[in-house]
Amino acid sequence: MAFQLAACAEMLWRDRPISWRASRLKDMGFGVGLWNWTDWDVTALERTGATFTIMNGYLKGRLTDKDGAAALLKSARETAIIGKRLGVQRLNLHGTGLGDLGLPIPHLASFAPGMEIRARDTLHRICDLAEELDVTFTLENLNLREHPGCPFNSTAAVLSLVSAVNRPRLRINLDLYHTQIGEGDVIRWAEACLPWIGEIQVADNPGRCEPGTGEMNWPSIARALDAMGYNGPVGMEAYAAKEPEAALEAFRAAFTV
Repeated sequence: MAFQLAACAEMLWRDRPISWRASRLKDMGFGVGLWNWTDWDVTALERTGATFTIMNGYLKGRLTDKDGAAALLKSARETAIIGKRLGVQRLNLHGTGLGDLGLPIPHLASFAPGMEIRARDTLHRICDLAEELDVTFTLENLNLREHPGCPFNSTAAVLSLVSAVNRPRLRINLDLYHTQIGEGDVIRWAEACLPWIGEIQVADNPGRCEPGTGEMNWPSIARALDAMGYNGPVGMEAYAAKEPEAALEAFRAAFTV
């Protein structure tokens, strides 16, 4: 198997305790992705012995202004310390904080000149923090349809920022579900992002369920990723159309090349 497979624990077995979900994923041979650590009993998660592949790397803050950057750096430090307890491999960022239904905080109707320069500066400071604490951050692409008003949420914008910063402690969390909605052409976007990818996340579209439930040809995408030399983590950030175990096996089958 070319890829390290993982799945977002919050989106599966939603009636079960989070530590049970992490243990079940471990038993099935998957890594575990998490969202905000403050929602869960970190000690119980530690005891599972699961491999935690990715977790939200901040609780609040944003890239593009002084106050937002200060809040982001403060919460990223706090989160990185928790992440180290769990052995989290990557700490994930967005252009700004996300609230209910994934809506950005704050919602930005337009983007002023200079915002990208300020965002680069903030990400350099994130990299300095990452070097100090020996952790790695990722910046995730989103899509404007589901996350309107979120700065730097497109695949193109994330690639522009991460490649401009170009430091090993900052990678791209390339979410192909969001790329499909926002831009399409997912294989060529993966090729463009390849030197900076830290993780690839997947869900089928429409519906945001496991591979095989929507329009995307996941076996073809998996073969293309393998052919271009990507052998890193692939995380299913998706709901189960029916049973979580069946969804995970469909995911495993799609990404076994």
